[in-house]
Amino acid sequence: MGVTPKIAPSMLSSDFSNLASEAHRMINYGADWLHMDIMDGHFVPNLTIGAPIIESLRKHTKAYLDCHLMVTNPLDYVEPLGKAGASGFTFHIETSKDNWKELIERISVQGMRPGVALKPGTPIEEVYALVEAENPVEMVLVMTVEPGFGGQKFMPEMMDKVRILRKKYPSLDIEVDGGLGPSTIDSAASAGANCIVAGSSVFGAPEPAQVISLLRNSVENAQQTH
Repeated sequence: MGVTPKIAPSMLSSDFSNLASEAHRMINYGADWLHMDIMDGHFVPNLTIGAPIIESLRKHTKAYLDCHLMVTNPLDYVEPLGKAGASGFTFHIETSKDNWKELIERISVQGMRPGVALKPGTPIEEVYALVEAENPVEMVLVMTVEPGFGGQKFMPEMMDKVRILRKKYPSLDIEVDGGLGPSTIDSAASAGANCIVAGSSVFGAPEPAQVISLLRNSVENAQQTH
């Protein structure tokens, strides 16, 4: 496979009063990306961060800021996040069935990498058109929990979606988010996921660097055996 492992600690699990130092800590521990959960209190019940936080954090780090938009109107966020310095912009197919072409184009114009996410109940077929489009998404995020809250249990049945995607698109970045950690990583890695979002399993660990390394090794080992 031509895809590289990318370990993305979910900053939602970090100490928000020290966001810059938490970001440095994760990168020093070997993280590739920083996963930023942007929720509007509408598409999901929780309310988290927006463009001002991304802009503040960008002043302190050059890291790839992997933004996951759990919002009802993702178009409203494209320009503010582009200006704030977001690196990746992943929107939900459930909110964007009618305007995804425009969304992808605007995300790219702002210099961000477009991605699409789908909730556990959404069939994987709904993202094929976006991966195969003239201006395609560059990543698919398979949610392995219901979006909106951290600390939920990993849903192993979602790995079928990952397997189907990997077989169909060998060079696609496939991200998984929700309940990922040492006990579930092998299931995700062997299914073909290469971008791993991990929150409490990294931030709650006595040695976060060891967990990040374990996640990466699992993805690398799975890629070698495929």
